[in-house]
Amino acid sequence: MLPYYCKRKKAEVKHQPVLHKIVQEKEFIETIHRWQAQGEKVVFSNGCFDLLHMGHIDYLEKARLLGDRLVIGVNTDRSAKELKGSARPVQNEQSRLHILASMVFVDLVTLFDESTPKRLIEVVKPDILVKGDDYQIENIVGADIVEQNGGKVETIPFVKGYSTSAIIQKIKES
Repeated sequence: MLPYYCKRKKAEVKHQPVLHKIVQEKEFIETIHRWQAQGEKVVFSNGCFDLLHMGHIDYLEKARLLGDRLVIGVNTDRSAKELKGSARPVQNEQSRLHILASMVFVDLVTLFDESTPKRLIEVVKPDILVKGDDYQIENIVGADIVEQNGGKVETIPFVKGYSTSAIIQKIKES
């Protein structure tokens, strides 16, 4: 089955230059609010996205299908190191932003420096907040904020057998 973006007529697919999708937080917030004012549903996700793999791609593609726009908050190198340990991230924040922005189903990416995206979610007020199904909705940071603002919180099943930690371990063992 073809992904949604392959099914559209060629004229409907709008290519955005990758660097235009990587923005500072202020522009991230303003752009999202403009889209929402135009009636578009904005889906928000976040993470380190250190070594992008099939599980990430499947997850983000499915997240995009939940709304009109997919926006991603990406942990800075400092906050990723705080969460994942001193050996992480493997790729620097600019590489991670660029890779995510290159995906056709990702509309906008920005960095956040805190250990959680709570503050960013408070100001963005996405229509839909998405995480992997290894989270229970009541434990997802920002779920309460999104629901209080009339939005939804969704979880998406992971593709089994794919994880950044497993890839790093396999590399170490080879």
